[in-house]
Amino acid sequence: MNDLIKAIAFYLPQYHPIPENDQWWGKGFTEWTNVTKAKAQFSGHYQPQLPADLGFYDLRLPEAQQAQANLAKEYGIYGFCYYHYWFNGKHLLERPLNNIVESGNPDFPFCICWANENWTRRWDGLEQEVLIKQEYGEEDDRQHIKWLAKVFQDPRYIRIDGKPLFLVYRVNKLPNPKQTADIWRDEASKLGIGDIFLCRVESFTDEHDDPKEIGFDASVEFQPDWTQLGLPLQQGRSWQILRKLGLATKAYAEHNIYEYSAVVEKMLAKPDVKYQRFPCVTPSWDNTARRAKNATIFHNSTPEIYEYWLKKVVKKIAANASQEKIVFINAWNEWAEGNHLEPCQKWGHAYLEATRKVLLESKAVESPKLISVG
Repeated sequence: MNDLIKAIAFYLPQYHPIPENDQWWGKGFTEWTNVTKAKAQFSGHYQPQLPADLGFYDLRLPEAQQAQANLAKEYGIYGFCYYHYWFNGKHLLERPLNNIVESGNPDFPFCICWANENWTRRWDGLEQEVLIKQEYGEEDDRQHIKWLAKVFQDPRYIRIDGKPLFLVYRVNKLPNPKQTADIWRDEASKLGIGDIFLCRVESFTDEHDDPKEIGFDASVEFQPDWTQLGLPLQQGRSWQILRKLGLATKAYAEHNIYEYSAVVEKMLAKPDVKYQRFPCVTPSWDNTARRAKNATIFHNSTPEIYEYWLKKVVKKIAANASQEKIVFINAWNEWAEGNHLEPCQKWGHAYLEATRKVLLESKAVESPKLISVG
């Protein structure tokens, strides 16, 4: 087992227009549409969060993806985990992934996470006004793995114990996860892929049992872990006092606001599990760009606190000799959710520098010269 810790960042492909988004959200819609509309909700609230070095890129351009990979390599990121949108053979936002598979560039490791939620008028996968619905079945499982097998064969595809790593975001949405896993493994074997390494993403409250019980190999922790956030600031005693004095802002009544440092401590205090689970950290979270009300905001997030969190997690990974040494970061470029390693106009490269520093100090990456591009 390689002792180098692999930092894999979730990657959102919604930075190019598609006909479906044009129809549902307006002509030319991309993630940048929401990002640029965001406004600060209270004093000290960091919005809008706008890109620096890479600008408002368009992922139809191969130069944009190459620039992302160059930057990620420079700061020790091992690879990207692309969100993959499959609806009974229909793909959405597939162009960035297709481009890298078809062109062979950039030369940068990657894997896939199937974001198997309905698309709705809301941004949380709930059922209000469904735009495109997930339909499950045995035949779809077979067709899906046949398409995936072509991607798994890419030499850049991330593997664990020689097996292609494949994540499913909402396993609990599958009618029979064990059957789906069995079909995928059977078809992958027939197609010459061999076995696959299946990971369930722990993104919701009912996804914390042993993944082996449903035929999966391991779990990936999702951050934020919504089950461990505790009470938002507006439910705390200090805010109640401010409200009585007439000093509380409207934003505290309309959104769920948490202190980032308190969230980090709660995440670090989570109990260990008996099954294999890859940890995850997030540099921040703030989805006011997507939600006018009821957004979740991690206030006062800084590169220093993020570095502290990542260092604690990496140290724990390094001490576990029996597990593949992987940490997920949410995310590389979730700009409308305020969680991005890509440079922004406030922090520049600070989050990337914090990431590289932790990985270098733990000897998780080899050296700046070996990971830099040029």
